[in-house]
Amino acid sequence: MGKVVLVTGVARPLGGRFVRRIQREPDVERVIGVDAQPPAHQLGGAEFVRADIRQPAIGKVLAEHAVDTVVHMDVHGTPPTLGGGGRGAVKETNVIGAMQLLGACQKAPTVSRLVIKSTTSVYGSAPRDPAVFDETTPVRDLPSGGFAKDAVEVEGYVRGFARRRPDVAVTVLRFAHILGPAAESPLAAYFSLPVLPTVLGYDPRLQFVHDDDVIEVLRLAAGEPRRGTLTAGTFNIAGDGVLLLSQCARRLGRPTVPMLLPAIRWSRSVLRSVGATDFSPEQIRLLTHGRVVRTDHARDILGFIPRRTTAQTLDDFVRERGPGLLPPRRLAEAVDRFAGLLPATPGPEEVRQDG
Repeated sequence: MGKVVLVTGVARPLGGRFVRRIQREPDVERVIGVDAQPPAHQLGGAEFVRADIRQPAIGKVLAEHAVDTVVHMDVHGTPPTLGGGGRGAVKETNVIGAMQLLGACQKAPTVSRLVIKSTTSVYGSAPRDPAVFDETTPVRDLPSGGFAKDAVEVEGYVRGFARRRPDVAVTVLRFAHILGPAAESPLAAYFSLPVLPTVLGYDPRLQFVHDDDVIEVLRLAAGEPRRGTLTAGTFNIAGDGVLLLSQCARRLGRPTVPMLLPAIRWSRSVLRSVGATDFSPEQIRLLTHGRVVRTDHARDILGFIPRRTTAQTLDDFVRERGPGLLPPRRLAEAVDRFAGLLPATPGPEEVRQDG
């Protein structure tokens, strides 16, 4: 008999894409897609089960379908497009949902493999951080809120699960910021702003991973290990190379407004009004100090080599979302909304034009 794979978070575009891809694997017999709301997209031949992973009923789903592989993708930094919900609902799904799912997996004797979608945001962003993080680098300043803190808590529960169920191969994939047609993330929302507020005096280094590469590495992690290797463990996943935020702005064709750090903090309501739904303190730290990770471990153990570099990933995002500036009138209005926050903030005439 083939594998029975359960995937959470399938109402999101990325989850739907992975469900359709994993069905094509020759050793996969059935795929069960789980979400609290029905997806707007097709899941191919997968069976959809409407279930809230925050509720104990998820245990019945694992038992009824004799699931042996669980891919937990329902960990996100933004509310779902359908169904809405604010930051509180996102945190509940991320943290409480993970706790319930792990508890159900612990009681399910058929489960032998667990894959967790996590984020490199667990490393935080601080002025004294190392130039490059690897999977064993001690974190000097743990994230204090937002999606990053959720991910830290989820990984803590996952480590506890791994100790209680040593027979289960547990793989944690720490993704850099995901960009692409199916991307739903605070950074993708930030890059979609008409004007990019930046922290005056800082030009952070950033890494991205294309959602095509996300699907591929999830497939590898959920599959059988290569001969002589184990796919269990924690892995950083990012496209090769780095970009400075100023380089990102030029590629996006967006103007930037350098602002004093207090002004950025005070302008969250303005940012939310133009689409940045989760401009959290952790996001601000990222745009101040940046973050770069080493990905050798994933190459050596998983055999994963990203098809797109960080720069190519951003270029694809630009082609998908549309490059270029706003019309002059709309551009002036957007600049005024940011530049008028503080007298010390540069005015519209001082906006740096990086296009």
